[in-house]
Amino acid sequence: MEILITSAELDHALRTRDDVRVIDVRWSLGGPPGRPLHEAGHIPGAVYADLDTELAGHGAPEDGRHPLPATADLERAARGWGIRQGDTVVVHDGGGNTAAARAWWLLRDAGIADVRILDGALPAWIAAGLALETGSTAPAPGDVTLTRGALPTLDEDAAAELARTGALL
Repeated sequence: MEILITSAELDHALRTRDDVRVIDVRWSLGGPPGRPLHEAGHIPGAVYADLDTELAGHGAPEDGRHPLPATADLERAARGWGIRQGDTVVVHDGGGNTAAARAWWLLRDAGIADVRILDGALPAWIAAGLALETGSTAPAPGDVTLTRGALPTLDEDAAAELARTGALL
């Protein structure tokens, strides 16, 4: 399965399919907040996902800045973004793809089989001369069901074996 999708491929998919959801996860540690950027211009039909409130949990300070969200919270957010069972989900941020990579991993691990990252993020879409729309998008609620653990994991013993016999990054 491909991880990246080009702007041209996404544009074609949006024009020919009804099962593609675009999630804008623009976020920056030092700001500015992503939602006003989204409302000022975004890929047509894209919904905004807030990394701080929807793609992260809210625990004790020792849990870190952005602990993983509870599965039920992520499912509630994904349904609010309009994601339906079987949809293709494309995530993007404002460049660098750090926030998009987090969204990709969370959604894939939660069981969404086809999640893509927009290659080059929003700047690539703009550079391709593709349309933007303004304001916010209010999709029909989705029905996706999420469960954790869809991606493979590596336990301590397997990591030690891999370090001995292969390459462990």
